[in-house]
Amino acid sequence: MFGWLFKDEAGTAADLYVDLGTANTLIAGRGKGIILNEPSLIAYQQTSPGRKRVIAVGTDAKEKLANNPGNIFAQKPIRDGVIADFETTEVMLKHFLSQQGVKSAYSRPRIVVSLPYGVTEVEKKAVIESCKAAGAKEVFLIDEPMAAAIGSGLNVKSAEGSMIIDMGGGTTEVAVIALADIVYCEAARVGGHKIDDAIIDYFKRYKKLIINDSTAEYLKVTIGTAVPKKDIRTATITGRDADTGMNRTLDVSSEDVGLAMNSCIQEVINAVHKALEHTPPELVSDIIERGVVLAGGGALIRDFDLRIQNEVRLPVRVAEDPLIAIARGGEAVLSDPDLLDKIQLEV
Repeated sequence: MFGWLFKDEAGTAADLYVDLGTANTLIAGRGKGIILNEPSLIAYQQTSPGRKRVIAVGTDAKEKLANNPGNIFAQKPIRDGVIADFETTEVMLKHFLSQQGVKSAYSRPRIVVSLPYGVTEVEKKAVIESCKAAGAKEVFLIDEPMAAAIGSGLNVKSAEGSMIIDMGGGTTEVAVIALADIVYCEAARVGGHKIDDAIIDYFKRYKKLIINDSTAEYLKVTIGTAVPKKDIRTATITGRDADTGMNRTLDVSSEDVGLAMNSCIQEVINAVHKALEHTPPELVSDIIERGVVLAGGGALIRDFDLRIQNEVRLPVRVAEDPLIAIARGGEAVLSDPDLLDKIQLEV
C-alpha cells in the first residue's frame, strides 16, 4: 500500500506496539520487548451525579480497589477488546504512555495497535483518536489474530494456510491466515472473563456458594480443566452460603470446575469447526498437515489443547508463553515495514 510512509528511520515501521486487551494493556517497544503490562482498569470516585474523578490507573487502580474504603469504584474502559468508554480509555492511554519506561524512549511515538477482527470503522477511529490524544504522532491498526500468529512463530507470509486460536479476556478468535491475509475468522464472544462468570454461576446454582471473581479465577488457573474426568485435582475455597449468608468453606474438585467451564470451552470448539467449514479445501489440507496453534490466556487452561485435538481431529500446540504472544507479534511488526504495509487495516 503506502510502505514508504513507515520508513522514517531505516528499517523501522513504528516505535511502539499497544495491545488494548480487555484484561490487560501491553506495550512493547521496538527492540526493547514488553515495557508495560498493566490491568486495563481505572479507579474513580463519584464527585457528583454523572461526574467522576479518576484517582488511579492500571496496577495502582487494582491495589486501591483491593483496599476499597467503599467510595472507590472500578471501570474497565475496554470491553471485548474494543473501546467501551472513549474518555476513560484516553485517560488510561495517556497514563500508560507517560510512564517512565515508555516516555523516555519515545516522546511522540508512532504506534501500532491491534484490534479484534472485524471491528467497525467507528471503533477504529475511536482507537486512533484516543492514541493521538494520548500523544501518538501516527497510529496504524492491525488485526489481533494476525499479531498472535506472528508472535506464535507462524509464517504468515507463506501461501500455505495456518490456523491460530487466540483466546483473550473478552473474546476468542479462530483465524485462518495465508499470504499475510486473514482468509477467514470466526469470533466467539467467550474469553477468560466469561469463564470466570460461568464458574461463579455454577457454584451458586449447584453448590449454593457465592464466590467472587478472584476466587473463580483462582479455580480456573489452579485446577480448571477442559477435560473434567481426567487427572482430578482438588482445592479448598471460602464463599458465602447462598441460603444463610454466612461464610462457608468448601472442598472443590477439578471435575466441578471443568463442568462449570464446559459450555464456554464448547463455544470455542464450535468456532473452530465453523472456521474449518468456511476455509478453502486446499488451506484445510495445509492446516491438517501443520496443525493448529493456541495462544492467549485461555491457552493456559489445563488440557485445552487436548480437548480441541480430540474433538476437531487436528494436531494442536500451545504457543510459547501464550499470554504475551500478541505482544511478541506486535513488536516484530515494528521492525518490519513491509509486513506492516501488508497487514495494516484501512480506515
